[in-house]
Amino acid sequence: MTAIRIYEAALCCDTGVCGVDVDEALVTITADVRRLQELGVDISRHNLANDPVAFTTDETVRGFMHTVGSKGLPLTIADGVTIAAGGYPTRELLLEVAGVGAPPPAPDGRTELGLSGAASSGCCGGSGCC
Repeated sequence: MTAIRIYEAALCCDTGVCGVDVDEALVTITADVRRLQELGVDISRHNLANDPVAFTTDETVRGFMHTVGSKGLPLTIADGVTIAAGGYPTRELLLEVAGVGAPPPAPDGRTELGLSGAASSGCCGGSGCC
């Protein structure tokens, strides 16, 4: 199975729902990643703020960071091959790369982001950074 890794700039929260401004790209990629994980796809995200080691252990990412720097993030790699840089890939591209056909619709027509769980454990859970 293809391993897909998404390397992101330093983020306060991975959901995009933080503070008064909502980053729609983060909301979309959060939902897409969770949906693909539900389908059994080996996909994960690495945030430069809380997972910097991941950026140093992957040779492709390390080279990207030396050449482009963090301003070129997010970077998406599938089995060592860059499939997107400077923006998040679409769900359709992720499904294609993962070798998964068109996903069945979500059971109730929507994908839960699990924001209540993230809010209680993340920086938006009351530490005051947002």
